[in-house]
Formats: sequence, structure tokens, C-alpha cells
Amino acid sequence: MADIYQILQQLEISFEKFEHPAVYTVEEAAKYDRGIDAGKSKNLFLRNAKGDTHYLVVMESTKRLDLKKLALVLGESKLSFASPERMMQYLGLTPGSVSPFGLINNTDKSVKVIVDRGLRKYERLGYHPNINTATLVISTEDLKKFLAWTGNTITYLEL
Repeated sequence: MADIYQILQQLEISFEKFEHPAVYTVEEAAKYDRGIDAGKSKNLFLRNAKGDTHYLVVMESTKRLDLKKLALVLGESKLSFASPERMMQYLGLTPGSVSPFGLINNTDKSVKVIVDRGLRKYERLGYHPNINTATLVISTEDLKKFLAWTGNTITYLEL
């Protein structure tokens, strides 16, 4: 598996690292991110009804995702959460560790990325470095740079 730290260095993306106990939800993370000056997001790994298309949704942590509405916007009949096995297969991640950084393991670029436009209001954003015992804070501009580098299809939507 690729090393996110090496890739960030290659892309000249600076980050601030915060270590914390393992967290699996936005609510758990809130206990440890009080001192982190960055926008908070939640990252959801979804699949379509046929299971032949996968989506990584990156959105503001305070928002609730309407799966039916998103499915309509994306032209899908139905969306649901992907299994831990699919998460490992496509992103090389385990539950609780999902973040855009997992795209480094999606070598065939098949995962489609949906980014909430609401995240643009933050100068900095925090994401797990493919393990849920740390958070890396990068600039919102550097997130865009990283996403462009991945080669995955990126769509910005108002969620």
C-alpha cells in the first residue's frame, strides 16, 4: 500500500498531525478535536444498487446526507453504504478510517468522489491519514491539489 506521508511530501502539501485514540464516528472524533483549528468533515463510502460503482462522499460533519436525493442527482436508482470488505478492496481502509487519502489505494481510479461545496468556507480541513488514530490538517487548496493528483472523477455538489 502507498504511504500517504510520502505522497503529501511529493506533492509539497504541508500538514499538521494530531494523534488521538481510535475514533469511528464524527461524534467520537469531537472529543479529541477541540484544539484542532480546521473544518470538520465526514467521509462516507457508498455503492450503487448494482454494486458496480462506488462513491466517496466528503461532506461537512454537521450535515445529514439524503441518500435518495443524492442517488437521483447521480442518476442512480439507489445508494447504500459499502461493506467493510468493499472499503478494503477499493480504498485499502477499515471502518472509521475513511478519508480522501484512501484514494491513494484506488489504483484503477474507479471510485467517484463527491465533495460538498460547503467545505469551501474553511481554510483548513482535517482527515485521517488512512488510520483513525490521527488527523492530518491540510489547507482546503491542498485538498483540491491532492484530489486532482489522484486522477479519480471529482464532483462538487451542494449537499
